[in-house]
Amino acid sequence: MKEALKHIVVAGGGVAGMEAAGALAEMGFRVTLVEKNNDPGGHLGRWHALFPDRRPADEVRHYLRKRIEHRNINVITGTTVEKIRHHGHEVAVDLSGGTEERADAVIMATGFDLFDARRKEEYGYGIYDNVITSAELEDLFNNGRIVKADGKEPARVGFIHCVGSRDEKVNNNHCSKVCCVTAVKQAIEVRKMIPSCEVFCFYMDMRMYGPYYEELYRESQEVHNVNFIRGKVSEASVNINNRLVIKVEDTLAGRPLKMELDLMVLMVGMEMSAPGAKCAAASGLPAGINRFLETADHHFGNNLSSMKGVFYAGTCTAPMNITDTISHARAAVEETVRYLNRR
Repeated sequence: MKEALKHIVVAGGGVAGMEAAGALAEMGFRVTLVEKNNDPGGHLGRWHALFPDRRPADEVRHYLRKRIEHRNINVITGTTVEKIRHHGHEVAVDLSGGTEERADAVIMATGFDLFDARRKEEYGYGIYDNVITSAELEDLFNNGRIVKADGKEPARVGFIHCVGSRDEKVNNNHCSKVCCVTAVKQAIEVRKMIPSCEVFCFYMDMRMYGPYYEELYRESQEVHNVNFIRGKVSEASVNINNRLVIKVEDTLAGRPLKMELDLMVLMVGMEMSAPGAKCAAASGLPAGINRFLETADHHFGNNLSSMKGVFYAGTCTAPMNITDTISHARAAVEETVRYLNRR
């Protein structure tokens, strides 16, 4: 009699979950991929181009979608993993709707949520028409035109860094790692789409992690004339002409600055996803000081959880870019297979 395929549940159908599911399926495992939305893809689904080479996001989406077309993968959408618990030699996975999956192992790939910019009232998100988030700017890129609320192109755009990151007031002391390079990439795209537009980035520190990120930063200044002002925006308001007015201290020049903008883009950071946090709390999986999932060891156990048979992949553990997320997912697969082979 043919031995039944070992079964792994992957919680989360974003970049990490899709990569992990595809790799496991190719290795001969039966995989159940559980995704909270109606379509897998996660935050990548709304991205227009990727840093540092501004590669079309569709190419990566296509790669990941092909990964989960494998016959060994069963995709369940519109569903969340509510709790993970041991049941004898198996891992029981409670799903929303009252159903249950029994598995030999589980990979948590529940990802992240974007910071809700409404929590930073001083920036006026949800109050003023022309204050948007970095994700909403990607929507405009995908539509092929950058416009204000009145349908006209902006003459001056400002990017505000570290919104919801490195901020004790919102209990997010961590750096979200990709906001600086995203702002640089988006600033270049704005300048290419609207060459006459003035673009300013207001930053705390430029943290350009990763290969070619620093080169992209230099290109933005030397080729595309993006302006960088080191200083934190203290507040935003609207003047009589319905233009945004921001107050900021230019810390390099040592003087306060007041500037009018047509469009303000908030570079929102990453937080642990709400469904992931809820599942972790119900399952007894601890969070770290950054409130993402705490791994067993930061150096040589970065994919391991505190629960036997449960592994972590991607941004459920910390902010990371797509390249690192895919690598982290592959490492999680290796740890999972090693565990199953030892049983």
